[in-house]
Amino acid sequence: MAHDEVSGHDSAASDSSAVETSRAASTGTAVIASDVVNPGEPPHRKRVTDLDPKKAKHAQRTVYTLFYLSIAGSIFALAAYMAFPIEDGDIAAIRLNNLFIGVGSALALFGIGLGAVHWGKALMADKEGIDERHPIRGTQATRDRAVEIFHEADQESGFGRRTLIRNSLIGALVAFPLPGLVLFRGWAPQDEDPVELLSHTMWKKGSRLTLDPSGIPVKASDVTIGSVFHIIPEGLNERHDLLEQKAKAAVLLMRLNPDDLTISPGREDWSYDGIVAYSKICTHVGCPVALYEQQTHHLLCPCHQSTFDVTKECEVIFGPAKRPLPQLPIEVDSEGYLVARSDFNEPVGPSFWERS
Repeated sequence: MAHDEVSGHDSAASDSSAVETSRAASTGTAVIASDVVNPGEPPHRKRVTDLDPKKAKHAQRTVYTLFYLSIAGSIFALAAYMAFPIEDGDIAAIRLNNLFIGVGSALALFGIGLGAVHWGKALMADKEGIDERHPIRGTQATRDRAVEIFHEADQESGFGRRTLIRNSLIGALVAFPLPGLVLFRGWAPQDEDPVELLSHTMWKKGSRLTLDPSGIPVKASDVTIGSVFHIIPEGLNERHDLLEQKAKAAVLLMRLNPDDLTISPGREDWSYDGIVAYSKICTHVGCPVALYEQQTHHLLCPCHQSTFDVTKECEVIFGPAKRPLPQLPIEVDSEGYLVARSDFNEPVGPSFWERS
């Protein structure tokens, strides 16, 4: 009987201890078990390509096949560029050109990427290594060790002895940029001199200054002191190359007190009663100069804060631009409309290699 009472007491004590432990754990107190053993690193498992030479050969064939697939994708993109030329206004041609060039380029990049991943996982050396951190020192021993690492990488990857993989990878990397080079070449004008295109705009003698984007002609009487107008040449909206021409011909028109203007010799007839017109294209990187400070007569480019002084023929007073904004010579026709006397006397926008 006494034994049963003791056993019952021990059982109750054990249950009470378990409850206390549970309560302690439930309130956020960590319960540390002292008998947990560090399992260490799991044993190294060899890959199937390490155990079976046939599997290794199969993996090798897969890798260089993927690299050859990449080469085929690059060739396909080149062929698509020539087979589906882009014609002005032909949306279907643009769609097919983009589709097939994109498919070829994606296939080329996919082949290189997947082939490289499969090469690393199936054929390159498979071993664990620990590299202890140490201070970076450019000693001779460090440089010698770096050379050794390159040699070890060459041996472990098999880059030097797996000639099919190496040559197919080199071929894929050489072929992959070719579609991009062809595409960049296609952006250049094919039947016109690029230097000539950059050197001139569609402004010519007698071209009326019209509002952007409506194309309504502007009279001198419409321009009051302190006002600013965004201007395009007459007839621009009817051109098929509207954006290309507008990128060169956009103009800002302002009227100042004639006494505030500094006029260089030879430019006496480039303005009309304080009305001046300057290119809207910043001479830094070609952003639109669209902010006019009426009180200071400054034009500000919002991209990189180049600032031009309208009273001094738009010379640069701040920012990275190196040249003033080109001035468009203007006059008034018999009906009172503002017209251009000629094109700009210099190329507009940023500098380019052949700029004189």
